[in-house]
Amino acid sequence: MAEKRPVKITETILRDAHQSLIATRMPTEQMLPIIDVMDQVGYYSVECWGGATFDASLRFLKEDPWERLRKLRDGFKNTKLQMLFRGQNILGYSHYSDDVVEYFVQKSIANGIDIIRIFDCLNDLRNLETAVKAANKEKGHAQVALSYTLGDAYTLDYWKDTAKKIEDMGANSLCIKDMAGLLTPYKAEELVHALKEGTELPIDLHTHYTSGVAAMTYLKAVEAGCDIIDTAISPFSMGTAQPATEVLVETFKGTPYDTGIDQKLLKKVADHFKPYREECLANGLLNPKVMGVNINTLLYQVPGGMLSNLVSQLSEMGADDKFDEVLEEVPRVRKDFGEPPLVTPSSQIVGTQAVLNVVMGERYKMINQQAKDLLSGKYGQTVKPFNPEVQKKAIGDEEPITCRPADLLEPSLPKFEKECAQWKQQDEDVLTYALFPQVAKEFFEYREAQQTKVDPSVADKENGAYPV
Repeated sequence: MAEKRPVKITETILRDAHQSLIATRMPTEQMLPIIDVMDQVGYYSVECWGGATFDASLRFLKEDPWERLRKLRDGFKNTKLQMLFRGQNILGYSHYSDDVVEYFVQKSIANGIDIIRIFDCLNDLRNLETAVKAANKEKGHAQVALSYTLGDAYTLDYWKDTAKKIEDMGANSLCIKDMAGLLTPYKAEELVHALKEGTELPIDLHTHYTSGVAAMTYLKAVEAGCDIIDTAISPFSMGTAQPATEVLVETFKGTPYDTGIDQKLLKKVADHFKPYREECLANGLLNPKVMGVNINTLLYQVPGGMLSNLVSQLSEMGADDKFDEVLEEVPRVRKDFGEPPLVTPSSQIVGTQAVLNVVMGERYKMINQQAKDLLSGKYGQTVKPFNPEVQKKAIGDEEPITCRPADLLEPSLPKFEKECAQWKQQDEDVLTYALFPQVAKEFFEYREAQQTKVDPSVADKENGAYPV
């Protein structure tokens, strides 16, 4: 029998699973009762913060995301907590100055995060350096994610060379971030072999079930040497989320890759989330449409979330009949824009431009601001050059940015400190405000109203007057 090499499991139920299936609407009170059991499972880590959880907590749940993190940290005594971090974009959609990035990393780790998964939508490694250095300085674990995509530029040598650069940058581990479910089983085997040649770093694979191949992809990747896989407990697994934790644990049982995880404990975790799943189906939060297999993902390399965005954009314009034309236009626009991976925000930029090109009846008759920013270099460097004619049409004679975009940004923390001074109740409020000024202001006003309405020390939390 081959030597034992247990695969490690990162559980995504508290972040990506509910972000993918129910638009990040799971409240903290749904999470807290099951933490003790989850903490006994023996997960490598639990992904519970970052991505869209921050914005959604403030905007829709009227919860302080920092408070959520502190409560989770109190409950998880033995398990590493993990977050998703969009490089120089942090958790927002545009670049922030280095001082804001550094302070956000510092406060994330101080409040309980162990592993920060850092990615950039263009795989421009310059946009990751500040966050990686900050995580190392705070003694956190910096996991750098490669946004996986297909295209002429993305050869095995490209991935191997990039992995080596990531190791040299000071990352502690490497993640293959397959946000669209494009990685097929045998391609995964090839990719993991190549990365193992290029780097000594542990390799984590993150994919989505959107195209229906994810569990098989994990199997081949683990056999090829992948160290960690991301899974979701069954009630919130599959569809546009990750494969089910229990299924993968059972798959590797009795093999050299045996996780050693007890299915009885996983059943307790699943039983806790089952009624909540039924509730989300009943109130329409969980749409059965996101649970099926969408093979268009592989045909057009369009992530599930981007497909639904295209549908709604066309619907608003009364151009539903143009859907197939738009899907065919997406790869052409992506090529003109330097073949970026399609992940937030590049997926929205390419998708919106494809819609405009088709609906206007003329390519690039109208170019939106985000597309102009991308073509002017404000997001960083793409793997392939832009189509020069399209770039000229977008930015005219303007000189494109060739340096790291954040080098052009002045330190901005003092400005944010000043602007949010009237609402500040904790240091972290400044970061909340820096990322989402309008949403933060509304949340701070709500928080003040709740505090004046009822004294927190004697609040009857059952009556809903005081947010838990």
